[in-house]
Amino acid sequence: MLADFLKDYFPIILFLVISLGLSIGFVVLNFILSPKKPDPEKLSAYECGFEAFDDSRMEFDVRFYLVAILFIIFDLEIAFLFPWSISLGKIGFLGFFSMMIFLFILTVGFVYEWKKGALDWE
Repeated sequence: MLADFLKDYFPIILFLVISLGLSIGFVVLNFILSPKKPDPEKLSAYECGFEAFDDSRMEFDVRFYLVAILFIIFDLEIAFLFPWSISLGKIGFLGFFSMMIFLFILTVGFVYEWKKGALDWE
């Protein structure tokens, strides 16, 4: 029984051992060979090409969150539309109808954001 298990899963176990060994080896090698000369410029806070200008807990405009929701809506739509379109011949009318309901719900979310003015940048 153990021989069958090893015969079936040996490539996976070998891959995991080699990848773990390489990962640990690269981290240790980087730690040993990297130069250790810290200066104030290297240790300073850096964000988006300029110095941090305020507290990280400052308020953001709500439009950033609305754009993030809009991105999630379209990202989900694309992530589900491609496999659905590939298997449309196999899933039949029920699969088609359920995807139309899903697209309708996403369209309602998009219209809601549009009406709230999330797409209007002033």
